[in-house]
Amino acid sequence: MAAIALSVLIPMMPGMSMAGMMDPKSIPPGWTYSPSTWGQRLPIAFLGLIGLLISRVLTAYQLGHVDLAWDPFFGGDPANPKNGTEEIITSSVSMAWPVPDAGIGTIAYALEVLMAVMGGRDRWRTMPWMVTFFGILVIPLGIISIYFIIIQPVMLGTWCTLCLLAAFAMLLMVPLAWDEVVAMGQFMWWTRRRGDPLIRTFFQGGPVDGGQVDQSNGLASPRAFWSDALRGVTIPWSLAASFWVGAVLMMTRLLFETSGPMADSDHVVGSLVITVAVIATAETARPLRLLNVGLGGWLVVAPFILEGETMLGTSASVALGVTLAALSLRRGPRSGEHYAGWDRFVL
Repeated sequence: MAAIALSVLIPMMPGMSMAGMMDPKSIPPGWTYSPSTWGQRLPIAFLGLIGLLISRVLTAYQLGHVDLAWDPFFGGDPANPKNGTEEIITSSVSMAWPVPDAGIGTIAYALEVLMAVMGGRDRWRTMPWMVTFFGILVIPLGIISIYFIIIQPVMLGTWCTLCLLAAFAMLLMVPLAWDEVVAMGQFMWWTRRRGDPLIRTFFQGGPVDGGQVDQSNGLASPRAFWSDALRGVTIPWSLAASFWVGAVLMMTRLLFETSGPMADSDHVVGSLVITVAVIATAETARPLRLLNVGLGGWLVVAPFILEGETMLGTSASVALGVTLAALSLRRGPRSGEHYAGWDRFVL
């Protein structure tokens, strides 16, 4: 981590333009808060640290440095002494990589932690390159991480507790990082309309027309910290209910005795529903909840075209599908924050 920081991240920071350094504004024009404060970024760094430590344990087992990968819930059996975690990280999916796949995750989490703590509260305009690569690491990789949850019971027939914890930590980062990426994108759009050079601004930052100086101190107290950390993130009851619909779908094998393709479909859809619901807690990503309307429609028709359904499971799938679609059509209350031109997308 020191080598990465000293060779890549820190050397690029002094390249900031003088105009960008002299402009003290840290709240984007039309916004009611800065999306790059320490309160906004430290929770992401903490979640990244959790993923980093878990990935190191998994990598150590894959490399043969330790003889046990701890798993408190999915233990082995006499026929197969490996527990769920060991089974997953030595599966054909993991072994298909030329290097330990958990090691790749370790590097990704290390970069996330480092990028989360680089720059000041105005880095959305002074370091657009940093916010861009940080967003690429957090958002697409956070969404892809759900893939590893989906394949565990479907393709490998078991679960991995540590993998689930790391993936969930990655997923929680996505709504926390979304608003900063939106602010950076808006700044680059304003730069283009103003006629300033895009490439130079992308790597060196620049000033902004309008905006405000952020006088708040999110580190003054725990209450101030959490208030700052959760600005732009709300959890309407409809999204919370959608989350639990997804959780029920992931347990239909136990609850409704589904099997085969239908059980696999419920598991995949449930994972996607949870992913969408968590990401949509960010107000700047709230329109994504409408993806669950389509997933609800699939739940209504799936029992009639897939094998492995029971009578109770069919009724539950239809009811859950209708419920999910209805919940997803409701936007829910907003917090009162504003995001300049992005306000029209908070539907």
